[in-house]
Amino acid sequence: MSKLGVYICSGCGIGEALDMAQVSKVGGESKAAVCRTHAALCSAEGVAGIRADLDSGAVDRVVVAACSPRFKTEAFCFNHGTIVERVNLREHVAWCHKPGDEDTQMLAEDYLRMGIARALKTEAVQPLSNEISDTILVVGGGIAGTTAAVEAANAGYPVLLVEKEEELGGRAAASRKLTVSMEELAETALYHPRIRTYCSTEIRKIEGQPGMFDVTLGTVSGEQQVRAGAIVVATGWKPYDAAKLAHLGYGASPDVITNEQFERMAAKGPILRPSNGQPVKSVVFVQCAGSRDPEHLPYCSTVCCLQTLRQIGYLREQDQEAQVYVIYKDMRTPAQDERIYRQAQDHPMNFFTKGEVAAVKRWEDGRVAVTADHTLLGESITVLADLVVLAAGMVPNGTENILHLTYRQGPELPVLRDGFPDSHFVCFPYETRRTGIYAAGTVRSPMGEDQGRRDAMGAAMKAIQCVELASKGRAVHPRGGDMSFPSFFLQRCTQCKRCTEECPFGALDEDVKGTPKPNPYRCRRCGVCMGACPERIVSFANYSVDMIASMIKAIEVPEEDEEKPRVLALVCENDAYPALDLAGLKRQPYDANVRVIPLRCLGSLNIVWIADALSRGIDGVMLIGCKYGEDYQCHFTKGSELAAKRLENLKETLQRLQLEPERLQLTELAIDEWDKLPALFDGFVERMRELGPNPYKGF
Repeated sequence: MSKLGVYICSGCGIGEALDMAQVSKVGGESKAAVCRTHAALCSAEGVAGIRADLDSGAVDRVVVAACSPRFKTEAFCFNHGTIVERVNLREHVAWCHKPGDEDTQMLAEDYLRMGIARALKTEAVQPLSNEISDTILVVGGGIAGTTAAVEAANAGYPVLLVEKEEELGGRAAASRKLTVSMEELAETALYHPRIRTYCSTEIRKIEGQPGMFDVTLGTVSGEQQVRAGAIVVATGWKPYDAAKLAHLGYGASPDVITNEQFERMAAKGPILRPSNGQPVKSVVFVQCAGSRDPEHLPYCSTVCCLQTLRQIGYLREQDQEAQVYVIYKDMRTPAQDERIYRQAQDHPMNFFTKGEVAAVKRWEDGRVAVTADHTLLGESITVLADLVVLAAGMVPNGTENILHLTYRQGPELPVLRDGFPDSHFVCFPYETRRTGIYAAGTVRSPMGEDQGRRDAMGAAMKAIQCVELASKGRAVHPRGGDMSFPSFFLQRCTQCKRCTEECPFGALDEDVKGTPKPNPYRCRRCGVCMGACPERIVSFANYSVDMIASMIKAIEVPEEDEEKPRVLALVCENDAYPALDLAGLKRQPYDANVRVIPLRCLGSLNIVWIADALSRGIDGVMLIGCKYGEDYQCHFTKGSELAAKRLENLKETLQRLQLEPERLQLTELAIDEWDKLPALFDGFVERMRELGPNPYKGF
């Protein structure tokens, strides 16, 4: 039998808001081995008392009823393996509800019952234990890839650097000038004792999971097998297909070229007209050629403006009297690069104008005529030039035929839009939706060399974190350090494939029959598989269908009291729960008839919880999760979206049971929208009063 210790704090206004003797009775009813209050549980004295009970064996699991679990985490972190459940009596009760009120007291007592139920249903976590490789595989030998390799190696980790070309350098090798020396960087990588470089090599296949990626390389001497713990993908970019820019004159004349073609020309020697080989005397640079255009690339390619300014500099080194025209939508040169723009503006032979290119045609004398509308002069202008340079956009190399992953959900990195791999663009910029695989440089987002190097350092750090956490059996972002993992009672599996299809991170493969084959080191512990399973065969030691159901059953539901409806709010722990804490910190009041249960992700919602709540007589259920869609904010990619689909299916069932679908509500909420929560709660509770009591109340 578990020996439960219940410790209740009366500090921070909790004791003034509640009848502590009545709250303590709840602990006594649970037959806890120890139940006591303390004026400041997080103080050295309060923590020492809990530790003493644990050390003596008087208790083996702890319920701390005090402040939010997001505060004082170190104070209430006890011996390894000790089960600790936090009950939020400060932010969610004392600081946002009326002191001494009956409803406030009932809320606190319900929260303590729910916390005790959770603690009793929690099992000790046995961490994963496998032999983990600490080798970092870097795919791509350009600036970002080579930097990532060198940084990881300098940190003491073995590195495998794979480049498909004969030499390191990528597109940077063909550039005339760089802010970093690619030659020096490549030499550092080639002679580094912890870096093994494979040139003229491609990835044939990647199997396994973080810490245990088995990689098949295709080298000039045949296939070779290597093992890696984490992967950095820095496969760079390619220019936007200029053949699609016929409206800007590409293909109409050999003297209409792209910025990349100009860069290669300048790197090899003098800048000459392709049509006749004569020195260039006049150039028109057309900015955003295909970028920031919904018909082509909707995004800014970041480096085009600065590259154009540099290329003007190349021309000036060759001929100070050459005429330069720049037609732009906007010139973007942030930070110190603004000085380069100012210097170019000051030259008397450089002419800059905002405008839209209307036509590019070959003129009678062989030159190219460029017509621009909506210029700063307020009229259309036409200029003649020896050469037209289109600042074509940047397209990532990384969406196909790169990694050849043996994942059930596809062989390459998933993308959200525009071909860039993503996971959570706000909080986790380097992560992809494949755990242990990190994107760096222009494959992740358009950027220049300096930012690419910084990006590579960040991705290398993430890869190192991954192998270190994997070696301890711990999860990576966003539940970093979590040692739990899903277990599957496969004897009851019906091979419906919902868990394998809905897992956002490809943690589950499947056999020929459709039975899931877990890869626990790929798992980010979101619980989406648990919510997807209709047979409820998926559970974590510290998070399960039975656990949340037991918490729901611990809520005391008044019978036939229209003034005290009971509302259950299942909220995402990543945004909605912290937002509710913020509302508490701001002392924002809301209806005390709401009972909140945090979920790892709204995607872990199992509809049996809603059925349990309604059958218990709870009047309504709110689901509050992150925003989804193209600009999603879900830490697990699509949790709220999955919950919305499940909720629509459930509403049809409610109608057959003669229950109003209005008793269920899904709300998308960002963490900075905490001020909206009180009105959301109050409005939903008022709607429950209008609908009347749940007809299943009392059954």
